Amino acid sequence: MNETKKELLAEIEKLIAYGKEDPAINPDLLAYLSEEDLISIKKTLLQRVGNLSEEDKTWLEQFRKYE
Repeated sequence: MNETKKELLAEIEKLIAYGKEDPAINPDLLAYLSEEDLISIKKTLLQRVGNLSEEDKTWLEQFRKYE
């Protein structure tokens, strides 16, 4: 698995688990998806974020580097 895919998996796992104690999906299952699919999932997760505090917005900005 290449480094970009590993980074995407780690970021998606953090986004899924954000604000929750446990992620809603087993992140190990995401490893079987293509890099393009992972980028799409990440974009969708970022779009679903509603009203956030400034602290939350700053935290989420770290994930925008692939767009």
